[in-house]
Amino acid sequence: MVAPREFIHGSWRAVPVLGVTQILSWGTIFYTPVLILPLVAADRDWSIAFVMGGFSVGLLVAGLVAPYVGRSIDRFGGHVTMTIGSLIGATGLVLVVHAASKPAYLAVWMVLGVAMAANLYDSAFASLGRIFGAAARRPITALTLIGGFASTVSWPATHFLIEGYGWRGTYLIYAALLVFVSAPLHAFALPRGRHAADTVAQRTSSVAETVLPSHGLPFVLVASAFAAYAFVPSGLSAHLLAIFDRAGIDAGTVVWIGALFGPAQVGARLIEFAFGRNLHPLWVARFALATLLCAFVMLAVLGISAPVAAAFALLFGGANGLVTITRGAVPLALFGASGYGRLMGRLAGPFLLMQAAAPLVMAFVVERTSDPAALAVAAGFAAIAFACFLVIRRPA
Repeated sequence: MVAPREFIHGSWRAVPVLGVTQILSWGTIFYTPVLILPLVAADRDWSIAFVMGGFSVGLLVAGLVAPYVGRSIDRFGGHVTMTIGSLIGATGLVLVVHAASKPAYLAVWMVLGVAMAANLYDSAFASLGRIFGAAARRPITALTLIGGFASTVSWPATHFLIEGYGWRGTYLIYAALLVFVSAPLHAFALPRGRHAADTVAQRTSSVAETVLPSHGLPFVLVASAFAAYAFVPSGLSAHLLAIFDRAGIDAGTVVWIGALFGPAQVGARLIEFAFGRNLHPLWVARFALATLLCAFVMLAVLGISAPVAAAFALLFGGANGLVTITRGAVPLALFGASGYGRLMGRLAGPFLLMQAAAPLVMAFVVERTSDPAALAVAAGFAAIAFACFLVIRRPA
């Protein structure tokens, strides 16, 4: 049990601080395009494909710079790197408002890609790893519990602001939040210390921690597992509700089904936080992906109807909630806390690149073949991730 004073004066202060800034970072940069970019396209007479392509460019840049962000957090701390990331994000949102040409628009999304790399879960996990060392698993889980509400807060807030201030005003308000809330919290409230190395007694103990080398086959398997999984939530978030709609489920029910995803994520994380502390994160990842594969089989066997789609959304949301935790916990458990920020950056690169490609690949499959084929592709990537996690062996 964590003492309450630890959330104010101790290292656990990092969890509520990063919880607030994660909601702001995800809510202002990552979740807004689905509502705002169609308005940008209409306002500037650009195609939806082009404006959404800017978001994909941002994710590609985020994947490329993520290793450097991780190294920066290892060296300088999240209180430096994430502060700069918040200010870059605010700059990018202001520039979107003024980017009237296509080249300028794409360049702005490159700036926002840097901000995503420096502000989203990977950088937050790296900061927690630097602060807590090998004990970072529970803080990571606690952080994802708070961060799980980002879409729940962002979409209604964005809709309300668009109604009152238009998309330009909304982005300017969000830029102000990053400057006057996120940046100060990162700079002044995030703990600055680095977790101390093991004591002499711990180092000489016969039960000393054993970890795998963060290179070679173990690293490739972990990176491949998370990169393959990244395809699934990215591709499905862009196409799943439209697939359900085309299957004959009415629009109101489809929206209700989509709303089940967030609570399922948070519910699964609560269960893991309460009961999973002694379970190795590899088993959590395997269980989550096995559950997701069963959900895909259920869709294929029973067909798409409202009850089946709702059950799929619940299983998918729960699985995604658990996999998000393991993105921080599996590398920590397998490779240790030394150089954790750099390690998270190396893992984030392929994850973000796959995340950028997934919606485009899914759209191609839907247009050229069918919705069931697109779901089969997503299931195939989930199966690859599951196979990689099965092959990985924990340290002795």
